[in-house]
Amino acid sequence: MFDNVIIGQYVPKESVIHKMDPRSKLIIVLLFIIFLFLTRHPFILGMAVILTFTAFSRSKIPFGYFIKGMRFIAIIIFFTFLLHLFMTREGTVLVEWPLLTVYSGGVMEGSLIALRLFLLILMASLLTLTTTPIDLTDGMERLMKPLKKVNVPTHELALMMSIALRFIPTLLGETAKIVKAQMARGANFSEGSLWKRLKALIPVLIPLFVQSFKRAEDLAIAMEARGYNGGEGRTKFRQLKWKPLDTGALSLFIAFAVLTVIFRFLE
Repeated sequence: MFDNVIIGQYVPKESVIHKMDPRSKLIIVLLFIIFLFLTRHPFILGMAVILTFTAFSRSKIPFGYFIKGMRFIAIIIFFTFLLHLFMTREGTVLVEWPLLTVYSGGVMEGSLIALRLFLLILMASLLTLTTTPIDLTDGMERLMKPLKKVNVPTHELALMMSIALRFIPTLLGETAKIVKAQMARGANFSEGSLWKRLKALIPVLIPLFVQSFKRAEDLAIAMEARGYNGGEGRTKFRQLKWKPLDTGALSLFIAFAVLTVIFRFLE
């Protein structure tokens, strides 16, 4: 389950998406997420699908690699779809059973939410798959630079978010190792009542917390040994450069946002 998680991973490729400025990619993802959940219009949703899959195809990342990483998230999307399918009671009756009735509105609502979640995860994953943690940190820090005027530690916040993203696959890998070790000792995570399964997770969570704190301590010692003392007075070896490619890509998504607002008023 945890072997192919792609959240927080970086895949080095020579693509136009990899060459984009991290600031433009962060703004694009933010715009896309906000306005994707503001519309229900088929034209705008179709436009969102086209933009997402065009960006993914231009990244040169194999789609099969993404699908492997979607296994666990697909379960969440599927249960979200079922929740809306069975809880929404609008439209005509499609299926009627003694304990369950499925309405056309439930199918539409469930499909809409599932599509939104899939596109959101695809676009957010594309950000981390095509951007190194260092560039991601620099991009976040530059975008939050105006907050320095109100004494917000922008560098530290950007660094924390970047480290958190980077540690997701590391911690999931540690979880997989601990689960396999416990199964080799006779632990069973797939049989018995819900309470027994939860109890079986305790031998996994405790060493996972211990490993997490140990990794955090090792990282802090390594940063101190290299003279890290916060963002004040730090210089950048690699300078971010905004290119015409970033302007063009951002313009496309701004157009998407504007059309979303227009069609929302027309609904």
